[in-house]
Amino acid sequence: MYIVETLDNLIHQTAFFNLTVGNYIMIVVALVFLYLAIGRGFEPLLLVPIAFGMLLVNIYPDIMAPVGEGGAGGGLLYYFYLLDEWAILPSLIFMGVGAMTDFGPLIANPKSFLLGAAAQFGIFAAYFGAIFLGFNDKAAAAISIIGGADGPTSIFLAGKLGQTTLMGPIAVAAYSYMALVPIIQPPIMKLFTTEKERKIKMGQLRPVSKLEKILFPIVVTVVVALILPTTAPLVGMLMLGNLFRESGVVRQLADTASNALMYIVVIVLGTSVGATTSAEAFLNWDTIKIVALGLIAFAFGTAAGVLFGKLMCVLTKGKVNPLIGSAGVSAVPMAARVSQKVGAEADPTNFLLMHAMGPNVAGVIGTAVAAGTFMAVFGVF
Repeated sequence: MYIVETLDNLIHQTAFFNLTVGNYIMIVVALVFLYLAIGRGFEPLLLVPIAFGMLLVNIYPDIMAPVGEGGAGGGLLYYFYLLDEWAILPSLIFMGVGAMTDFGPLIANPKSFLLGAAAQFGIFAAYFGAIFLGFNDKAAAAISIIGGADGPTSIFLAGKLGQTTLMGPIAVAAYSYMALVPIIQPPIMKLFTTEKERKIKMGQLRPVSKLEKILFPIVVTVVVALILPTTAPLVGMLMLGNLFRESGVVRQLADTASNALMYIVVIVLGTSVGATTSAEAFLNWDTIKIVALGLIAFAFGTAAGVLFGKLMCVLTKGKVNPLIGSAGVSAVPMAARVSQKVGAEADPTNFLLMHAMGPNVAGVIGTAVAAGTFMAVFGVF
């Protein structure tokens, strides 16, 4: 009898007796994400940990169990998730991005800021779309950042605005669209440009001095933080990472921020984001609305950037290739690579990558400013 009871207990401890249909659906979604990341190479650094976190939480939900009374319990990934809620991991991601990115193209061509600003139109389109679909103001603001294709800022703002129940769908949608930039953007870019425009070759950017590169992160931090102090955690960390890179006196810090620390943070953030997608939290109408809004907003942002690029092309008498406007979203450096790819398809000798990096970096700053603006509007610090 003892043996039978023991075997029965062991059998009922397996996940098969506890999984719902929803859990199986999410497991399939996780496997699809893993295929896209590993088999197709779509942003594997993001999708692999997110998909694996999704897989884990739908097989073993207690891995995200919150801390019980007296501080007891708490699943492993719940502690990772707290670092998202407290805005620690998104800010560290921004520091790593700053340490990895050359801001020279933006400094050499300040007009790129306008293209980065134009691409933020998707954020405000998503905001009003979310309001129309019945979300409250703060939830709509948190959802809207998906339009900038910026995962860390989406997580940051959702946490600051207290929208933790929506953080999982928002983060997964934002990171998914970041990974799918090479699929989503090219058809939109080609729709709004002519072959002649795509073939436009842009002149070489002027050389940027070391002094300019050192002063840029300091000046941007001072100006932006004075106007919108709520942006300091994101913009400040972005610029600190870039100052590590450009100062030339703290190479160890620049290497750590752009390599070891960055990859550790990506692992922790990715798995914790994936672990918020339990079947109960993810399979509902709000999630479907968020995913749809994110796609529409991202398309709007890309189109707005390209259309503003066309305007600049006219005003400069053909000196600006409109394709670089699509890089105004915040997916660095993938959006800039897509601009290069589409331009090279029209003319293999065309080289747009460095020109597109200007709007791309401006887009990162732009989404952080948009998030800070929402925080200021709602009185959140």
